[in-house]
Amino acid sequence: MTRGAVPPPPLKQFLLHLEIEKGFAANTIDSYRGELEKYFFFLKRNGLHHLRIDEKVLLDFIRHEGRKGGAVSSQAHLISVLKSFYRYLLQEGAIVANPMANVALPKKWARLPKYLSFDEVMRLLQIPDTRTPIGCRDRAVLELMYASGLRISEVSQLQSADLYLAEGFLRVRGKGGKERVVPFNDIARDCLGSYLEEARPLLARGRDAVQVFVTRRGQPFSRQGLWKMIKGHGARAGLSGRLTPHVLRHSFATHLVENGADLRSVQLLLGHSSITTTEIYTHLAKDQLKRMYDQFHPRSGKK
Repeated sequence: MTRGAVPPPPLKQFLLHLEIEKGFAANTIDSYRGELEKYFFFLKRNGLHHLRIDEKVLLDFIRHEGRKGGAVSSQAHLISVLKSFYRYLLQEGAIVANPMANVALPKKWARLPKYLSFDEVMRLLQIPDTRTPIGCRDRAVLELMYASGLRISEVSQLQSADLYLAEGFLRVRGKGGKERVVPFNDIARDCLGSYLEEARPLLARGRDAVQVFVTRRGQPFSRQGLWKMIKGHGARAGLSGRLTPHVLRHSFATHLVENGADLRSVQLLLGHSSITTTEIYTHLAKDQLKRMYDQFHPRSGKK
């Protein structure tokens, strides 16, 4: 595949996922595109399909690229990209088993998710002007995302029929069409109530949209539209370059674990199919405990 050629649909959708849901920088997305374009060219040349391959094929491709030379870090990056791509396909329900699951990734390349401190989240939540319909809506979106850990796609697709406001929970159809029930707190419920009663009728303009959150023209919010809104408020909160929709999700999970929530409960709330995916947050909690120890223990050596 030549540079600038139209990428195949699965690659295009994955790159959009990196931009909108993960909030990756343009240069990072370009690096992912380059690695996957080489991979799709390899598959095409060998008459293979990306949904019908096994670990051996992937290892053959990784070795093939490794024989071209380059640093160990380059091979680690390639493995990381392939892992992300097939993890995405698994979450989307395009495959039933991840062929990259057992391919080792050097430990130095395992990155902890970024998240905001509680004070940073509070600063962000105060940015929307709730005296306006738009601000009322935006505050409800941000409060709900932090209160529930929803993915941005789940927020944009949330329907009125799935929102149980009085009971304080909602029904979510997540990755691969899996359904889960997620509670939210009283503050998010109050913000949602104000939005639904006061702001949404003004924005909907009589249109019968089934989605909870609508644009100023009364149309359903897209993932791209929600991301731009969140990014704008993040900039005004002084969080430019740090805030993405997934960072809010990571903040939700991290703050739960730091305050004593068990991993199984966090797994259910996030909709992770495997507890191993959720275990990353134990590392974050351990880091927080280590900082606390270094700060307060009289013999920590950090005084």
